Amino acid sequence: MSTTHAPAPPIGKAAVGALGALAVSTGALESVVTPTLPLLQRELDMSPAEGALLSIVLLVTGALITPIAGKLGDRYGGKRVVVRLMAVVCAGGLVSALAPNLPVLLLGQVLQGAMVGALPLSFILVRAHLPAGESKVAIGVVSGLFVGGAMAGTLAAGPVAEGLSRHWMFALPTFAVIGATVLVHRLMPHDPPRRTDGAGIDWPGLVLLSGTLVTLMLVLGLGADLVAQPLVLLGLVVLLAAFGTGWVAVERRAASPMVDLRMLTRPAVGKSCVLTFLICVGTSAATYLVPQLFAVPADTYGFGASATEIGFFLLPGALAASLAGPISGIGVRRLGSRAVVTAGVLLMAVGLLGLAAAHTEIWHLVVGKALVALANGLCVTAMVTRTATSVDLGDTGIATGLVLVTRVIGFAVGVQVTGAILTAGTPSGSKIPAESAFVAGFVLAAAVTALSLLVVRTMSKGVKE
Repeated sequence: MSTTHAPAPPIGKAAVGALGALAVSTGALESVVTPTLPLLQRELDMSPAEGALLSIVLLVTGALITPIAGKLGDRYGGKRVVVRLMAVVCAGGLVSALAPNLPVLLLGQVLQGAMVGALPLSFILVRAHLPAGESKVAIGVVSGLFVGGAMAGTLAAGPVAEGLSRHWMFALPTFAVIGATVLVHRLMPHDPPRRTDGAGIDWPGLVLLSGTLVTLMLVLGLGADLVAQPLVLLGLVVLLAAFGTGWVAVERRAASPMVDLRMLTRPAVGKSCVLTFLICVGTSAATYLVPQLFAVPADTYGFGASATEIGFFLLPGALAASLAGPISGIGVRRLGSRAVVTAGVLLMAVGLLGLAAAHTEIWHLVVGKALVALANGLCVTAMVTRTATSVDLGDTGIATGLVLVTRVIGFAVGVQVTGAILTAGTPSGSKIPAESAFVAGFVLAAAVTALSLLVVRTMSKGVKE
């Protein structure tokens, strides 16, 4: 049974500043792997497929943690859950900083994935403690600071890794997260729980979805290596099918499911999830392949870029992504979601095909990556807006949670597939993939992106459906 609680006490600028500091530091910690992935692959002797796994494990963990964090926040209060989540993140950052090998680094990234659930909880805290008008401004500030932190992490990771070591590129932002968490604990008042109806957490669903995602990553990442061991590959595929079937069955029967799959029967939600998956497969190819191509030695077909240079080259893409959200919001309001998504899909397909056809100059990669990042931001923002406005207010969290899980699965599938393409395209005795493997990855991503136009055609012109 729900009960009415006293309103949370108001907060001042210092408490909002503490949440902003937390957003900056977590954004920086989240972004350090992408520009330094080629460096990490060299130092830890990783294959492209293993590097792909490292680049997505944090997001996969975040997709599992976020819906659980929201329910815990409702039950125990947002501040309490945020502080505990950040304790897990800090432990993960320290494990990543001290990691001597890939398995330990993967463990650190799994723990760091808890940070994905912290940003929505920060929004809940702001809404609980501030009037509606002020909370919108504060949410915008915190969101902007997270993006700013991600840009800072992208730029700083390379110089820190090359000037000090890869250990310090994890350690420094982790220390900042620790400091920001202490500030939040001291400055943010406790917010009362908002739900006492006894709705439980869907632990079976969480375990089965975890098993499904982990097995999917193994199948995609190791598939090329296991062709010579068909029984092992078949066993993984059967295990994947068992986990996936079990998860669907549990979610359909759960009283309080982690992900309410019945939402997929609503046309607006189902189409948004399909589009999000296809678009994120295309985006992930550029996100993974472009830094790899920058790092290919200059005496072959690459540029021999350092981690510092890669971070600098990726900055325009990060800026484009930060601008995409507001642009998409304005476009959806004036033109409707279908027009924005159509423009984004076409822009992404052009960017990916451009990367496949022209990648002999640095500016080719910079422009192509920026186009894909802008297109992804346009599409995903439009999909989230469309989904949130097509369901009842009480179903907003459930529907957008489905889009979040779909986004992570699409990104993970795209990265693992392109990583497997590079691994399969690496000649025996060499550590440098053939140039044709990069071209194949970009073309495949463009083809998948173009397929989404078949779904876009069935969308209504407005946001509602």
